[in-house]
Amino acid sequence: MRADLPVNLALLPEWLSPEYILSNLGPYLLPILCLIIFAECGLLLGFFLPGDSLLFTAGLFVATDKISTPLWLMCALLTVCAFVGNIVGYYIGNKVGPALFNKPNSKLFKQEHVVKTHAFFEKYGPRAIVLARFVPIVRTFITAVAGVGAMDKRKFFTYSAIGAVLWASGVTVLGYFLGQVKFIHDNLDAMLVLIVLISVVPIIFEVLKARRERKREAGAAGH
Repeated sequence: MRADLPVNLALLPEWLSPEYILSNLGPYLLPILCLIIFAECGLLLGFFLPGDSLLFTAGLFVATDKISTPLWLMCALLTVCAFVGNIVGYYIGNKVGPALFNKPNSKLFKQEHVVKTHAFFEKYGPRAIVLARFVPIVRTFITAVAGVGAMDKRKFFTYSAIGAVLWASGVTVLGYFLGQVKFIHDNLDAMLVLIVLISVVPIIFEVLKARRERKREAGAAGH
């Protein structure tokens, strides 16, 4: 990470910082970026990956010539990886089935993530496949939950494709066009800090919410 970046970037481990990832991979940038997006969408352990901020920063870097990959190619590959990730996640859930809901907690897996994702799916139905793209953690587990419930494959594939385009291409293109705004272009370091802060907010919110729920449950059990 560049020494001139503000200390606020320490909110995330250096290797998870979008700026660090995109600035230090050289010729491997696009393959690894695609792998990260695939893992966050398809592998149950990919929930900690910074998908939103990574996509936005990628678009930002294309606009500021820090990345030479054409925008159309980046969007196409990332969209395909997001879609394929969803398909893999669906089949993992379909094969694992109820065992997913009985898996014990570990450092990388929290049962509450699956429970909350199931509640999200129950609330929004098939639309959840699209909406979950923009909700950290939920987007990682929603495909497996759909697989557990044996959601109609044609419907799942359709909503997954829509979500992949809106998320992978949409967020990247947003970063690209905002990167052409003079103020953002001239204050790129500050924008990177803001991206990291925005990425961290949902995680902090979930942690605080989980703590409140545990305290409430402990209080109820004590009465």
